[in-house]
Amino acid sequence: MSDSNSTTKNSADLNPEQHVLELGQRARAASHALATASTQDKNQALHAIADELDSSADELLAANAQDLASAKERQLDAPLLDRLELTPARVASMSAGLRNVAAQSDPVGAMSGGERQPSGLVIAKMRVPIGVIGVIYESRPNVTADAAAICLKSGNAVILRGGSESMLSNRIIARCVRDGIARTAIPADAVQLINTTSRDAVGALLRMEDYVDVIIPRGGKGLTSRISQDARVPVIKHLDGICHVFVDEASDLDSALNVAVNSKTYRYGICGSMETILVAESESQAFLPMLNDAMAPHEVELRGCEKSLKIQPHWASATTEDWSTEYLGPILSVKVVADVQEAIQHINQFGSGHTDAIITSDIQRADRFVRQVDSSSVIVNAATCFADGAEYGLGAEIGISTNRMHVRGPVGVLGLTTEKYVVTGNGTIRQ
Repeated sequence: MSDSNSTTKNSADLNPEQHVLELGQRARAASHALATASTQDKNQALHAIADELDSSADELLAANAQDLASAKERQLDAPLLDRLELTPARVASMSAGLRNVAAQSDPVGAMSGGERQPSGLVIAKMRVPIGVIGVIYESRPNVTADAAAICLKSGNAVILRGGSESMLSNRIIARCVRDGIARTAIPADAVQLINTTSRDAVGALLRMEDYVDVIIPRGGKGLTSRISQDARVPVIKHLDGICHVFVDEASDLDSALNVAVNSKTYRYGICGSMETILVAESESQAFLPMLNDAMAPHEVELRGCEKSLKIQPHWASATTEDWSTEYLGPILSVKVVADVQEAIQHINQFGSGHTDAIITSDIQRADRFVRQVDSSSVIVNAATCFADGAEYGLGAEIGISTNRMHVRGPVGVLGLTTEKYVVTGNGTIRQ
């Protein structure tokens, strides 16, 4: 990983495009070596990085406290502050994520297929790395460790560009990654951190088709939109996390209430937080007062549709804009719908294709919801905040994709690989 000494930083600031070009060239060279690295070597690197994080936890928390203080002076929004903050538990979660990724099976080199064709050829597929991944992210210093882990295990080199608000935290984590890799056979340039906060560096990374194979943004809608518009390199992205919970007429209302509260209040700033709750009209008279009382201790502002306001007239009135807003804060829009079909129509019209849930004991309606809701994660009888790579058994994630091509949902190790055909003959010629 590139050193973060003052000379390198000054050079990067003076000529960010040249800096990024050099990182890309080194990353491409490293990717060729990393693609054939043994599982043992990759796992050794992941454990070594986790050890470095554990031993540097106090230093990392101190650096993060400085980042937080600066961010508060700059009056960053509460969701960004939440994503920026590291706690002892979150630092421990980072190192645990690295070890979890090490414990996973290695997809690289795995073969599938192997059918013999009439020509005599045997057609199989081999799982291979993508190559070089560029990750651009705001706040979220944990992405530095998560991206390194997932890219290393999947055999990809990675170029990281964090935001200025998390620079001190990122540098400590990057040093841990660099020092951990240095103790192994993994190439040093397998993970590199862009050493400038210049926006020109982002532009250069987005245009670097010869050296970067895919870009993954982690941040707000503004960042992701800009990257999607400007990138010449393919992008794995999601723009919003407008997540829904539908309380079906065949649901246990106490269970539905627990799921709704957890979906909204577990953490407001995550993309899997519920932003709209849909309630079957037959259950609205009983459920909406329960929802009101349960959200009151959390000081969640409730914004209701016309039917909701007839039951809870003191709520704020929801507008059409509310249905397509990712609040990332203590605000929840509420809509009463006739049935599961109207709920599905609302989600497909206003949702972002991220994560949506149904609470029901009716298997047929659950099946209809799962089949017809067009989202990367569709959940039955559980909270939307489970939309997370670690919770899905991926160890860690590099992002949650709402793309329809290549990979969808939380992107883990398997999501950063692709396949190539392996065709075997025996002096076979085409007739």
